[in-house]
Amino acid sequence: MKAIICTRYGPPEVLQLKEVEKPTPKNDEILVKVHATAVTASDSLMRRSDLPVMFSLMRRLGVGLLKPRKAITGFVLAGEVEAVGKDVKLFKKGDQIYGSAGLRMGAYAEYACLPEAQTLTGCLAIKPATLSYEEAAAVPYGAMIAMHFLNKGNVQRGQRVLVYGASGAIGTAAIQLAKFAGAEVTGVCSAANLALVKSLGADKVIDYTRDDSVNSLEQYDIVLDAVGKRKTSKLKVASQHTLAPGGKYLSVDRGAPRPRAQYLVQLKQLIEEGKFKAVIDRSYPLEQIAEAHRYVDQGHKKGNVVITVGVIRG
Repeated sequence: MKAIICTRYGPPEVLQLKEVEKPTPKNDEILVKVHATAVTASDSLMRRSDLPVMFSLMRRLGVGLLKPRKAITGFVLAGEVEAVGKDVKLFKKGDQIYGSAGLRMGAYAEYACLPEAQTLTGCLAIKPATLSYEEAAAVPYGAMIAMHFLNKGNVQRGQRVLVYGASGAIGTAAIQLAKFAGAEVTGVCSAANLALVKSLGADKVIDYTRDDSVNSLEQYDIVLDAVGKRKTSKLKVASQHTLAPGGKYLSVDRGAPRPRAQYLVQLKQLIEEGKFKAVIDRSYPLEQIAEAHRYVDQGHKKGNVVITVGVIRG
């Protein structure tokens, strides 16, 4: 099978398309024919070995200190179940699935073996019937992280929520999920992305590049920093001091959310009911994954960058 191999940390060029042996599922695993994956911010960080603060020493050892422990990387996928181990109960051959490979990775390939059980190595669920594989691959990363932090903040109907970094994979998901929860949502992004964020349901938008952007801040019950230490601005610093009494400041740099199958199931329902949509900036074929990483490294992607693997079928 074709796979993207990464044997050292470095620039996008360390990602090489190779022919490797097709994996065989263990008794508790499923073999997935991957139709689409995505280049997430975490994929970029992992390739550069620029791991976030939230990674413990054990996790750093798990992914590899001097070089990647897993030659085939890639966190998220959407595809079809090709085969199942004898102990698998949740999935059957032919199921269309989506989800996260977690720290097991392996999504940058035509086939991947994953455990059916939810673990630190990821989680899977039946993909939304209304989405193509490409669209489905654009959901798990940002949406599950956004859902984790909004649940942590216990967002309630009528609350005011500020999402800093509203145009990225996590931010575009957080805007939609906070609106679904009944919150009044303000999205912070650059001028180029104001229309996108507004179209996702934001009640208000703030262009953080404006000199007077700080004057647009109000009091918020929840402030979600969806970009972490990678980006900052005067407005971001000021937003930490705009909390209403009892308000919560949440950052993606604080805590390591675990992938949860229940999130995928909830998202499937929201998507099929038309209450959540995948946001795709660009799409590349697997053989152009280095170019996709170069684009993500720039830090300006809108939503998600998707990789198609083989022939995509809806």
